[in-house]
Amino acid sequence: MPKRTYIDTCLLIAAFRGEDDIGRKALAVLDDPDRILVVSDAVRLEVLPKPRYHCQQEEVEFYEAVFADAQNLGWNANALRQAQALAETHGIDAMDAIHVAHALAAGVDEFVSAEKPTKPMFRVRSIAMRSIRQV
Repeated sequence: MPKRTYIDTCLLIAAFRGEDDIGRKALAVLDDPDRILVVSDAVRLEVLPKPRYHCQQEEVEFYEAVFADAQNLGWNANALRQAQALAETHGIDAMDAIHVAHALAAGVDEFVSAEKPTKPMFRVRSIAMRSIRQV
């Protein structure tokens, strides 16, 4: 059975850039047939406005293609409240907390990010958290 995997913004950007080992690892997550990708409106908000504003159509099309194949989570007021609690408990930045809270609310199997594994978001233990920067 495929793993439902929440991907965050930095993983998506790394995949688009595809420049180095991190980019290749990010693309491997997106292309893994044993995963169902899950994204939230928070990912859309972080990743789409600037390339749309700057008319970077190739980048917009890349992200939209990922969104078309993923499960999309709308804004969830309960998750936003939980994000504040996660941020206060674990010292997580606001958007990272919003991503983790939406992943928790959706009951995904794992959260995969291109962030460094030393970031506070990886202190959350109620979900399998993974960084593609880990060896």
